[in-house]
Amino acid sequence: MKKIDTFIFVPAFHVGQELFDTLSRVPEAIWDRASVVIIDDGSKDDTSKEAHRFKETLPPEWRAQYCILSFSKNRGYGAVIKEGFSLALKSEALFICCLHGDGQYPPEKLPYFLQTMETEGLDVLQGSRHLEKGEAKRGGMPFYKRVGGGVLTFIENRVFHTSLTDRHSGFLCFSRRFISTVPMSRLSGSFDIDLELLAVADANNFKVAERPIKTRYAGERSNLNVCTYGLRVLRIVFRKARGFYTSF
Repeated sequence: MKKIDTFIFVPAFHVGQELFDTLSRVPEAIWDRASVVIIDDGSKDDTSKEAHRFKETLPPEWRAQYCILSFSKNRGYGAVIKEGFSLALKSEALFICCLHGDGQYPPEKLPYFLQTMETEGLDVLQGSRHLEKGEAKRGGMPFYKRVGGGVLTFIENRVFHTSLTDRHSGFLCFSRRFISTVPMSRLSGSFDIDLELLAVADANNFKVAERPIKTRYAGERSNLNVCTYGLRVLRIVFRKARGFYTSF
């Protein structure tokens, strides 16, 4: 009997055009070891329909590991992340990965990321769009995002005493050991929850690393307010300086 040691949850909000293709790119090696849960955050388009359509294409043994959860109304990215972790901790998974449903991040990298987590004993592994010079530009990342993200990452690295190249990537894998220590109720309900998770890991000496990923921007709709997001990042920096995340 195969061992399911990985839990992958897929935040999905208005990704009806991209979701099926994104899930189709998940390698067989992942289906052989992972439970996959789609979390539809109150989408009004075909997101749920496409999630169910994909299920019908799976072999019976993989279909049993695939689940669709739909919120009746939009709760926000942070709520989706917290729900994903809650479900993961109810399973026996040792590794927990977040794969965005819009296809911006590469599902093909999941086997490599999990192998790296295992061999290096990592608690957080983040995909970086900037580790390979020029990759973000080649992938179509808008200029303002490259510049803005670079400035914010520089500030965060100075405060957190780290040298990550892309603290704003949402392609993340976590160890159960780390996630089980985080009081999720104290974290943000918005897009900056990913940054707070990194902040908690950094502040409490968990093992964090990054590996390069390719990304692709194809005119997808962004639900992120750039100005609000920037202010939230600065709030996290201020909280770190005040020892907020160490107290976790």
